[in-house]
Amino acid sequence: MRAWYTFTYVLWMIGEIVKGSFAVTAGVYSPRTRSSPAIVEYPLRATTDLEIIAMASSITITPGTLVVGTAHGTLEEGPSLFVHVLFAASREQVVEDLREMEQRLLRASRGPGGAEAALLPRRSRSAVDERFADGRAVRRIRAAGHRTGPGGHAGPGGSSHEQSREQEEDER
Repeated sequence: MRAWYTFTYVLWMIGEIVKGSFAVTAGVYSPRTRSSPAIVEYPLRATTDLEIIAMASSITITPGTLVVGTAHGTLEEGPSLFVHVLFAASREQVVEDLREMEQRLLRASRGPGGAEAALLPRRSRSAVDERFADGRAVRRIRAAGHRTGPGGHAGPGGSSHEQSREQEEDER
């Protein structure tokens, strides 16, 4: 069953690549079409490294979009991608388009009920702004007793190299 959803996801992605190609081409050659670039934080519902990599790759291969950064999750919050969009009508439209992409991807990776199972309540936008506004997210995660673990995700422990590097930073 997942093979069918994977097949439909690949076909859908091909369609998105073609649509994105036409949009970027029209933006370059048409004097009336103006780009409205934006960087949007997209909180992921994907949880595994493979799903996150597949989502980031899908965004990046689509013309007009690019993943410019990631934020690993904590026990309370999932990971996020920071996506640069060349033609952003609104933040809500960008998030809606990314959510559709992620839902199709999760259906392909988890099966028919996988995307619906991932529909968890997400943090509010104000919490996101507060967390990343001052660049102290790492200190806040450390204060909560979590360290960056293998694969860049927050969790107890972490590698000894990361722990020694974090101790050196704390001593400064």
